[in-house]
Amino acid sequence: MQPTAAPSFQPIKAPGTALPGAPLLDPSGPKAVLGWTPDALAAPLKPSPDALFGPRGVCLHPNGSLWVSDTGHHRILGWNDVPESDNAPADILIGQSDFAAEGRNGKGTPSLATVNVPTGICAWGQGLAVADAWNHRVLLWRDLPTSNNQPADIVLGQEDASAIQSNRGAEQPSAVTLHWPYGVQEIEGALVVADTGNRRVLVWRDPSNSGQPADLVLGQSDFETRDENGGRDVDAAGMRWPHGIAWWQGHLAVADAGNNRIMLWQGFPATNGAAAATVLGQDDFKGCDHNKAAYYPSSSALNMPYDVAVAGDRLLVADTASSRMIGWAEFSNPDADRLTGQPDFASKGDNGWGLPGRDTLCWPYGLSVLDGLAAVADSGNNRVLLWEIMP
Repeated sequence: MQPTAAPSFQPIKAPGTALPGAPLLDPSGPKAVLGWTPDALAAPLKPSPDALFGPRGVCLHPNGSLWVSDTGHHRILGWNDVPESDNAPADILIGQSDFAAEGRNGKGTPSLATVNVPTGICAWGQGLAVADAWNHRVLLWRDLPTSNNQPADIVLGQEDASAIQSNRGAEQPSAVTLHWPYGVQEIEGALVVADTGNRRVLVWRDPSNSGQPADLVLGQSDFETRDENGGRDVDAAGMRWPHGIAWWQGHLAVADAGNNRIMLWQGFPATNGAAAATVLGQDDFKGCDHNKAAYYPSSSALNMPYDVAVAGDRLLVADTASSRMIGWAEFSNPDADRLTGQPDFASKGDNGWGLPGRDTLCWPYGLSVLDGLAAVADSGNNRVLLWEIMP
């Protein structure tokens, strides 16, 4: 009897032929990788100017700088210029006393210069917005920080700089409270926040003062409820676990990770609880299962998509639990046409069920796009990838 050869690690995919999909990101790999040492089986997670621990948010700022929510180290890192080389050290630090320190709120009293599980991060006007998730607030800088631990100018979700209770200690939310806000984005001049723990999206048309109430709520019929899927069966108006936000082809796009879908509103919603017009990742608004209740992924299914971004006419989606990036050209087409991180649309597996490589993905969480460059928070690999987008 002939011995059986030991199987090699390969991405898991459905039987039969699967469409490979055109590459979404440059198939030669990222132009720069931050926070990663090749061939290191157990890279140290000790904080330093060039180390990352589970980063969940990235921002390619229009002024040419890069900002990262280094989530596991409870800090924000800033690079004055987008790095051109691997493991470039950060220039600016928010949230810790120095680059070697870590701990929630810097192991001290919460302030406008501390964070606890920072996640979403985006440009806000000339400044910066950060979803400070476990402090249940959003921090806003009118101008970009230029020095370490420069305090934010505005806090939303709390009444002052030291308050950190979910929904300000109340059982129910209101227009001035937050519970685990994970996503933040400026859309058409408004600040849009995924208030994830309250299963809703809040909109501030012009946030200018701390503690200011939101102007609009999506996912719930009013500001005082926080029911999963709006207290109904899955439909076009409720949400389970909203995260990433983008503006795509005249649509507000929200990654509803808990329902494994992308919700699209035609134009910017004007009324509380407005229903979405289109859905990606499910066959209809009643569907909610990951991969449409199949074991294998496909070009039209999603598995916990945590973020979305836009490059030209294309929507980029971090299909997080399938460890891949996919892209849609048209909102009317249920099938994505671009793919990075897996060999074809039917494959899945963190790093292809192998060791991390320069061009592999493990739970990509956050996205940012600017001038043909994508920044990907490759959270499971404790790194950020700076990767050119294919035309």
